[in-house]
Amino acid sequence: MQKTPSKMKLVVVGNGMAGMRTVEELLKIAPELYDITVFGDEPYPNYNRIMLSPVLANEQTVDDIILNTREWYAEHNITLYTNARINKIDRKNRVVYTEDGTSAEYDRLLLATGSKPFMLPIPGKDLEGVIGYRDIKDTNEMIATAKTHKHAVVIGGGLLGLEAANGLKIQGMEVTVVHKNEWLLEKQLDKTAGKMLQKNLEAKGLNFLLQKNTELLIGDTPDANGKCRVKTARFTDGLEIAADLVVMAIGIRPNFALAESAGIYCNKGIVVNDTMQTYDPRIYAVGECVAHRGISYGLVAPLFEMAKVCATHLANFGIGIY
Repeated sequence: MQKTPSKMKLVVVGNGMAGMRTVEELLKIAPELYDITVFGDEPYPNYNRIMLSPVLANEQTVDDIILNTREWYAEHNITLYTNARINKIDRKNRVVYTEDGTSAEYDRLLLATGSKPFMLPIPGKDLEGVIGYRDIKDTNEMIATAKTHKHAVVIGGGLLGLEAANGLKIQGMEVTVVHKNEWLLEKQLDKTAGKMLQKNLEAKGLNFLLQKNTELLIGDTPDANGKCRVKTARFTDGLEIAADLVVMAIGIRPNFALAESAGIYCNKGIVVNDTMQTYDPRIYAVGECVAHRGISYGLVAPLFEMAKVCATHLANFGIGIY
């Protein structure tokens, strides 16, 4: 791909919904301004993370949820690296490096590293079969596990946990949802509605353990490779249940380790101003990795709003404020 020497270089770290929406908005208003390079650590082009639940529930395929195909990147002269995790930012020389040594120079850098699932800090959290619910890999692992194992435990009775539980039930597993609160979806529903929802889901065959805290996960005997698979979940009251798969759906944490390692100011997220600029004026950040006025967002509407604001500033229009 021929790069133009006179153009500025924009490097985007993170090939998710917020980062790529920023690129789309930028292409609308200043299509010729930058040579754009995108690094994503998953093997896929940009996809709709919100639609992972329908994939798990057999209603959609992975291909159905791709937002920007590889052809789209090529048509817009965007260099796309997949399976490429950036592990170093050299701010002095304005270069980013991947784990395998690939590098790219930038004039402007956009960090859209997203978030990672919060995993309970309990013994056994590193066993085989203990996962978050965040990406296509997690979804594929759930579908594969359902073919060979029976007992699934979903920790978290919020929206994501219930979607995971529903999908695993459709895949044929016996599912128990463990929730530390008194009723399900306590952020969205009052107690009466939460109990009605629970009854409805129990009628579909889901099991619930409420007001339970998971104490530890116990593994099976190690296999030939020395790997242990999760077998049992134990709660603080001593109860134990079978668990061949444990899905933790208890929230997300902004993923800002890369920015922090480069000396960019972070505080529970990459700190940005109202134009989505970090403390390094050449570096912008959008999406779930960001802390804006002390708040990190896990919903798509504010992230798309950020993308729009960020694009106007990358385009040198300097008009938007988030």
